[in-house]
Amino acid sequence: MDEKPYKGFVIWHLLWSNLGMRPLRSALSVLALSLQVFLVLLTVGLTTGVLADWRTRAEGVGADIIVQPPNSSIFFAFSSAVMPESLVDKIASLPGVDEVAPVLIIVDQHNLGVVYGIDYGRFAGLSNGFTFLSGGPFQQPNEAMADDLAAQSRKLGVGKTTTLLDHEFRISGIVMHGKGARFFIPLKTAQDIAGADQRVSMFYVRSKGDTETLRNELVKLLPTFKIRSMAEFSTLMTSANLPELKPFIRSFIALGVAISFLVVLLTMYTLVLEHTRDIGILKALGSSRMEICGMIIGETLVMVALGVAFGLLCTYSVVAVLHRTSPTLQIAIEGAWIVRAILLTLGGAIAGALYPALRAAQSDPVEALAYE
Repeated sequence: MDEKPYKGFVIWHLLWSNLGMRPLRSALSVLALSLQVFLVLLTVGLTTGVLADWRTRAEGVGADIIVQPPNSSIFFAFSSAVMPESLVDKIASLPGVDEVAPVLIIVDQHNLGVVYGIDYGRFAGLSNGFTFLSGGPFQQPNEAMADDLAAQSRKLGVGKTTTLLDHEFRISGIVMHGKGARFFIPLKTAQDIAGADQRVSMFYVRSKGDTETLRNELVKLLPTFKIRSMAEFSTLMTSANLPELKPFIRSFIALGVAISFLVVLLTMYTLVLEHTRDIGILKALGSSRMEICGMIIGETLVMVALGVAFGLLCTYSVVAVLHRTSPTLQIAIEGAWIVRAILLTLGGAIAGALYPALRAAQSDPVEALAYE
């Protein structure tokens, strides 16, 4: 009987039977590996999706330039109402300005949603106006407009009331999402609620065509204010350009790699101890160190493949559930990050399998056969 096919059969038989011999241990190992894929993809998907949604909604307003107070954040939710509303006339007087709209931004503490207080005529004048799916603009101080995603999330309709900023508002209209905020209320009402009389958080400005020239004119007119073109804002609103997010994402990646490394190290080390005699038989039959290492690495790769598949299944399942239960929450799973998550899982698992594989390869066949 030829030894090589027999050795190959024994090696592959051991590789597959090891997974079934301890099904609970194998299942937990696969689950831990899938957790890394899930953590990386969901964390990055949430940050990327939220930033992309924020950028898209800002672009959808129709402005070319954003005027904010000094030292303000690119996250509009953190903009304080310190700018005098009277600046509208000064900005509108510039020859390159087509429209300017003051906005007071208030964060609803109960759901962390952003509410825009707007001058409806000026805000709608930045673009082709709102696209109403039902109802129309607010007419009374206690009326509000909601976008379709917020209305779906809260089960709102025209004529229904909802609580915003600890006040009751009647929904006057449902608009297509993508215009900056989820809810819109009259500017004067927002100023009264925020205690910001005649003050606003920012100005959206639309140029007559030459955006850069207008931006330079605004810098001369308001030298202490932060003035960004929409193109600059869109470039900044990516996770790669936000240094605060990098340590957060890297922490989850490091946690995932540590999980896969430790789980595989423990699993493969235990497997080597359990199959010491089997490994001794293989070495007695003439199996090389590379073949023994290959068996351990091969079983690791099988677990990684199962873990990645289960991790992707869990990720897309959770994303689907979140899209149904929280329509306003945007999650973007990018193909590049799927590849990175797989490579990180693979790298951590192989690193964890190296020591057990080398230990098995270096074992003495005589001692291994005598092992009890």
